[in-house]
Amino acid sequence: MPISHAPTGAIQAVVGEPEVVEDARVVEHSAAWLSLKEAATALQSLQAQDGSIPDAAIHPGAREHVATITTAIEALRPRFPHDDEYLLAAVRDFQRWVDGGFGVPDFFESLVAFQPQRHRVDGIRHLVVFPMYTQNGSRNRFVEALLVEVIWPEFIAQLEAGDYGNKLFVSLRLVDFTPGYDTNSAVLFPETVAMREIPTFTWGAIFQDREAARYRRVVRAAAEITKLDLPDDAARMLDDQALTEQTFVMWDIIHDRTHMRGDLPFDPFMIKQRMPYFLYSLEELRCDLTAFRECVAIERRLAARTDDLDDAEREMLQHAKLVQYAVIFDRIFRFAITGSRVRNYDGLGGQLLFAWLHQRNVLHWTDTSLAFDWDDVPAAVVALGDAIDDLYWRSIDRPKSAHWLAAYDLVRGALTPHPASAWARGLSDEVLAGPMKGYTDAVLDDEFPLSMFYEALDKKMRPVIESTEGIRGTD
Repeated sequence: MPISHAPTGAIQAVVGEPEVVEDARVVEHSAAWLSLKEAATALQSLQAQDGSIPDAAIHPGAREHVATITTAIEALRPRFPHDDEYLLAAVRDFQRWVDGGFGVPDFFESLVAFQPQRHRVDGIRHLVVFPMYTQNGSRNRFVEALLVEVIWPEFIAQLEAGDYGNKLFVSLRLVDFTPGYDTNSAVLFPETVAMREIPTFTWGAIFQDREAARYRRVVRAAAEITKLDLPDDAARMLDDQALTEQTFVMWDIIHDRTHMRGDLPFDPFMIKQRMPYFLYSLEELRCDLTAFRECVAIERRLAARTDDLDDAEREMLQHAKLVQYAVIFDRIFRFAITGSRVRNYDGLGGQLLFAWLHQRNVLHWTDTSLAFDWDDVPAAVVALGDAIDDLYWRSIDRPKSAHWLAAYDLVRGALTPHPASAWARGLSDEVLAGPMKGYTDAVLDDEFPLSMFYEALDKKMRPVIESTEGIRGTD
């Protein structure tokens, strides 16, 4: 089926009659959705971590909850005709789970039938019900239910149809959800679903409304604490949720496709590999810095012909500049101090970007105030991206051990390792000549501790960051 690229006004051509569209837009207030959400939440209290319900004594209650869920799905199906095949399969998978005595759930059939990437139309909604864990949320494979809405403005459709094709990328807004998403989770990935075998994955979704909402809250607080005078267009994002959502869509669509592109010495998604966490940090940072670099190029290209841009191109030009601010501020303010200090690869990436910019004198922390030389920032950020790209290119000809050591040298070129670090002192000959597990085991949980700047910032920002758990765009 071809990918749909249509503005909001074209929704009814995709999903049916206007009254169906209207029904889908208010479904979160319907009795069917509320009963489904309540039953799924109640069912979670009966499930083991793997999603099964081993206690036969509570199976009667579980069957009642599943019956409520499937009845609600059937009632809601007419409002989601584009998901009809999936919703029918979900009902069958629930019934199979019940008939099998509530063992480990297998929702392979409904997962294969769910194809949201085929309906990338601004404003279209999906009803999603699966037993699944939630990344950065819960490791329990509980039944979760979601109402979501696609974010796909025309300038993103043009971007994706041009040089930044990414047929697997789906951009979503949370409408309502069960407790697994009342967390920090901002993604919907098929690999989190309970299933008997792994199919070829055809989509991956990110909740840009959650990303945007927590960005706005965190950056507003951080700018006040650090006395940062934000540029006018960056400040505008803090007052405009929709503008920030669309900025994150542009950032993420380029980031996501970058994992599969470039001179890569390894599996781009690092699947089933156990490596020092700083390597994951460099990969995620590489993708963000590629998005930054590409948006610099887009901005320059479109700014050179402002007189003949169409509406979508003007939107693209505006958001290309905003992506650059978003990458920098989200990385240095939120990523660097979010989460624990145990192998926090996103945190390390934020620390590295801050230190790199500071040491190149385009970021200044003087008189307890933060400032940027904005004219010089793009070149400095791109230089870090180039350094990571060069590491990757050289490592195609290196053994894994040499790549790991070179990556460590890149990071410690800007960040100071822990004084007790075996890597910083130099790994022993026994480790160097041994299996790669020895290299990984020698990495400290907090190999690159927070700087004094970040220790102070963390104390002031911790309540703000914690307050973003479960945030949505309407908060």
